[in-house]
Amino acid sequence: MEQTTNAKLILEDGSIFKGRSFGFEGSKAGEVVFNTAMTGYPESLTDPSYKGQLLVLTYPLVGNYGVPGSETENEMLKFFESEKVQVSALIISDYSFKYNHWNAEKSLSDWLIEHKVPGIYGIDTRALTKLIREKGCMLGKIIVNDEDCEYYDPNINNLVADVSIKEKQVYGNGKHKILLIDCGVKNNIIRYFLSKDATVIRVPWDYDFHKEKYDGLFISNGPGNPEMCDTTITNLQKALNQDTPIFGICLGHQLLALASGAKTYKLKYGHRSHNQPVLLNGTKKGYITSQNHGFAVDDDTLPEQWESFFTNLNDDTNEGIKHKSKPFFTVQFHPEASSGPTDTDFLFDEFISKLDERQ
Repeated sequence: MEQTTNAKLILEDGSIFKGRSFGFEGSKAGEVVFNTAMTGYPESLTDPSYKGQLLVLTYPLVGNYGVPGSETENEMLKFFESEKVQVSALIISDYSFKYNHWNAEKSLSDWLIEHKVPGIYGIDTRALTKLIREKGCMLGKIIVNDEDCEYYDPNINNLVADVSIKEKQVYGNGKHKILLIDCGVKNNIIRYFLSKDATVIRVPWDYDFHKEKYDGLFISNGPGNPEMCDTTITNLQKALNQDTPIFGICLGHQLLALASGAKTYKLKYGHRSHNQPVLLNGTKKGYITSQNHGFAVDDDTLPEQWESFFTNLNDDTNEGIKHKSKPFFTVQFHPEASSGPTDTDFLFDEFISKLDERQ
């Protein structure tokens, strides 16, 4: 085993977990959350929904297949979900210093160093996860070289403004014009739309999209508290007065719910994994989904014209909504996966079919 610097994780309740540093040697604070997926750390670490968070991976062996290169396709990095590592820090049990994979160009540690993201290993992630499940997500800080830092709560800031694109960008030249509100979109969502013969018009979170011409409106995933995106919510309220099809994923689901008049609340420890079961309401069809969120829509606050679309089979929380008469629907989970199961990618086809109906 290579020699590394001592490091420790300190939680706001006073709990201390001692380990060793890998990646960038620096101290960092944020919200401590856990993900139970067994694979997919390059995709997860570049998911903008993790902005401001210290991510705990419960799978014990991490780093063994390295990190892929920076090959691009359709003006996006081919093997990542954004242009950089989005997590504030990474917390794992055992780091694999040696890696092996046909597509790997570098080690996980070297990649984190490039992006100035610290990591800590040698942590009892099982004990840490049980603590979070009992007490809920907590603020924490990773201390390296005894360089202390202040606790930081990402949920009091508008993280979407940090991760959203700054200027409008257009991808593809397909039949369907989709206006994508970028609240921290994952690249694979854009890839899916491009594969469906679409032109994707990607705009900032606070962009006045009503001046654009489009066939369908999409609201992306993203980080933090949905109530911070007041401008997006106001713009969506105007869109709800029209009949243009709307599709939202994750944060986009929460934002459309808020625009409709429903309310959201913070979950105790959120859903972050590849194995979240959801039920398509009104049927006996269950699907395994990839998820990454800390807030949820309150079913009891849905306005009369809206109904629940999917339900989480683990805790009965809302996993989607749809309008009873207009072509509007959203889901809390990630049908585009990357990483995770693609059981629900048919929802992209369902959205496209609504666009076809209007042409």
